[in-house]
Formats: sequence, C-alpha cells, structure tokens
Amino acid sequence: MKTIVVSAVLLALYLLHFDFWLWQRPELILGLPVGLLYHVVYCVGISVILALLLYTAWQRDLTAE
Repeated sequence: MKTIVVSAVLLALYLLHFDFWLWQRPELILGLPVGLLYHVVYCVGISVILALLLYTAWQRDLTAE
C-alpha cells in the first residue's frame, strides 16, 4: 500500500511540473512572472514532500549497519 501511495505522489508531482496553463500569462506577482513564481513554490513544495517521503519510505534496515 505504501508503494502505491508513494508512486501516486511522485506521478502527481511529475504532472504538476509541466505548467502549460501558465505559458501565456504575462502577469507579475511579487515582481516575478507568474510562471517563475509557480516554479519557486513548486520547488519548495517538492522539497518538503520528498523529505517526508524519505522519512516515511526509507528502508530502516539500510541504516542499521
């Protein structure tokens, strides 16, 4: 079950990386183009999610040696 959840989360993150819905939007938010701001937020979010995956899905017997 854990493998399916981890795989689904990684697939969702992979699909969210392609922000095709922001390609034609020239607005600025906080002085950044909206596409660049999306990727800043995406990178912070994916770092947190991957840290949680590492904490929950890491095999404990590998670090016991």
